[in-house]
Amino acid sequence: MIPSRAVLAASTERSHRVAQGWRSTETIAFLADAFAGCDPHAADAVADVAEAVLADAGWIAPLLAPLLDALATDPWFEPPIRVTRDTLRTTALLLELPAATLTATILSAKAMADAPAAQTLAASGRLSVARYHHAGGARLSRWSAGEIEPGFTTATAPPLMPLPPLPLHDGMVCRIDGRRFAHLIHDAASDVAILTFATRGGGLTREYDRATGRLVRAATSDDAASRTRLLLTLLRVDGRRDAGAHFATATCDSAFHLRWDAMREWLALDLSAAVPRLREMAAHDPHDEVRAAAARTLPIVEARLCLA
Repeated sequence: MIPSRAVLAASTERSHRVAQGWRSTETIAFLADAFAGCDPHAADAVADVAEAVLADAGWIAPLLAPLLDALATDPWFEPPIRVTRDTLRTTALLLELPAATLTATILSAKAMADAPAAQTLAASGRLSVARYHHAGGARLSRWSAGEIEPGFTTATAPPLMPLPPLPLHDGMVCRIDGRRFAHLIHDAASDVAILTFATRGGGLTREYDRATGRLVRAATSDDAASRTRLLLTLLRVDGRRDAGAHFATATCDSAFHLRWDAMREWLALDLSAAVPRLREMAAHDPHDEVRAAAARTLPIVEARLCLA
């Protein structure tokens, strides 16, 4: 039955009231207070707090109860959460805090069993802490990907090294350190329910061939770096030559991939302004690949400047 416009309007108003009340609950305040003193950039310290919070299941039912009660009485209720779905999982973003995000995920045991074996494995580049609220008899396979050293390159990255699998049980809490390890949940007899606090920091997501352990590609999982890259592209497309200082700052970022992305955008925007910094990168950038890329690009840029 399709609801009338009046029914939907009334439901929207009720949804708004429930959402406001839910955000003011003691449970939300408890979670916010638990992470209040955390530095978002100190991922391991944030994970320490997350482990302590997830070890106690007492707050989980009260957190969800107002939303479940509203759904039980109003089929058109819209919870104040974002939900994503695919064939394997349904994930709800429950809470965003300055230091961490809280999600709830259901992994389908049937989809897990029906899916073909994964051909690649990923080290996410992010640290999180998971509580396997219902483990479903699953196991967590792990592989060591090693540290991201200052001179990391895809060509010289060491292969994945398998580690003993970890049997999961109900209520188990463990760190999922995607900065150093790849993980895969499998062999579930029933659906798996997971609560996860993910830290805000990010790094490189590394994807490996499962059969050989060889690194096949890497990409940033750092939200801040991705936003900076997008904003620099917008400035370049808009022809904002007056924004050179922002490009210069980004070419000095600690993330080597952002430094080179910023230089490429700057060169596309304003060759003459970017070339002095390009010379510095060719001579002194601490990362081998960035230094080599700058050195290869420099003569091409200088030749174009001479022809201008």
